[in-house]
Amino acid sequence: MVGDGDRQELTAGGDVLTTKRREYDEDDVRVRPGRSSRPRTRTRPLHADAVDGFVIAVDRGRYTCVIPGAGPDAPLVTAMRARELGRKSVVVGDRVGLVGDTSGAPGALARIVRIAERTSVLRRTADDDETTAEGRLERVVVANADQLVIVSALADPPPRTGFIDRCLVAAYDAGIEPLLCLTKADLAGPEAVLGYYTELELPYVLIRPDSDLAALRALLAGRVSVMVGHSGVGKSTLVNRLVPDAERAVGTVSAIGRGRHTSTSAVALRLPAEPGADGDTGWIVDTPGVRSFGLAHVSAESLLHGFPDLVEATVDCPANCPHTADEADCALDAWVTAGKADARRLASYRRLLASRSGEGDPREPERNPGDPLAGS
Repeated sequence: MVGDGDRQELTAGGDVLTTKRREYDEDDVRVRPGRSSRPRTRTRPLHADAVDGFVIAVDRGRYTCVIPGAGPDAPLVTAMRARELGRKSVVVGDRVGLVGDTSGAPGALARIVRIAERTSVLRRTADDDETTAEGRLERVVVANADQLVIVSALADPPPRTGFIDRCLVAAYDAGIEPLLCLTKADLAGPEAVLGYYTELELPYVLIRPDSDLAALRALLAGRVSVMVGHSGVGKSTLVNRLVPDAERAVGTVSAIGRGRHTSTSAVALRLPAEPGADGDTGWIVDTPGVRSFGLAHVSAESLLHGFPDLVEATVDCPANCPHTADEADCALDAWVTAGKADARRLASYRRLLASRSGEGDPREPERNPGDPLAGS
């Protein structure tokens, strides 16, 4: 007798073969949860044992860190970024939390699991216009810097006040104090450049090949200072004088007044202790030489922060004044006419405003500097 649950099959000879249907129970059932139904948790480890670190270099996904207070001879810690950080970037100057092997031994690798809140972020773009691809690509130069050291040569190549103005805007926007460092003072005097910035009371130092660097070291002590400048202005030479063990590559200036890029990546260097000096010696962050300092990340309103000598005049401007040359009621022109500001400063400010709207190539004057105090 064949039951409802039995199975019938024909053999090769045509005979009917009846087999019993197998009965299944719960032990035979295996349920595999789908991707979307797997239990997950938002709880992340606290990493209470994380060690504080300071990022001094970044190279292809590996981060070189030092342990604060470990001393200048302590081994460097190599670390990678933990997946739990998500899209958070780690840059030179970041203060981070490290877990894993922080001994600094050869082959040891730690993990960066935390990034402390940044006190300042110095940014730049390749272009001023945020509607272009170069303007939208924002680069973080360094985090947690206290001071921006703008290195400019007084000759060979000549000073470019337009570049200095851009750096000042970026510094004031980031809340970083600027310091003007004028190199090659043996080739030309600083009067023209200092006269251009006389209303700003901008701190400065003069550097000659044989000059004593005590004044500069005093301004760098206990701070994280970023050094920026065009290629060929002597920035790497200055870094080597400040930190003899740095061995930063030094280039030459071509016949057309352009330097050759020698520093290829930003790196933080600990300043050596002076004999008899106590306390934090400070850090300098050497950056690659740049041809332009784009300001697409700075709003049009914030551009004025880089021109404090013009700010007071805007009080008399009409509401929503664009401060452009074709604005008849803009008070900036009368302010300059009255001798309260340098006309070249106003021209530089308006060039930055124009470059944000995509008018002209802001880097062209840097390719053909001409009169060093006539523009960018």
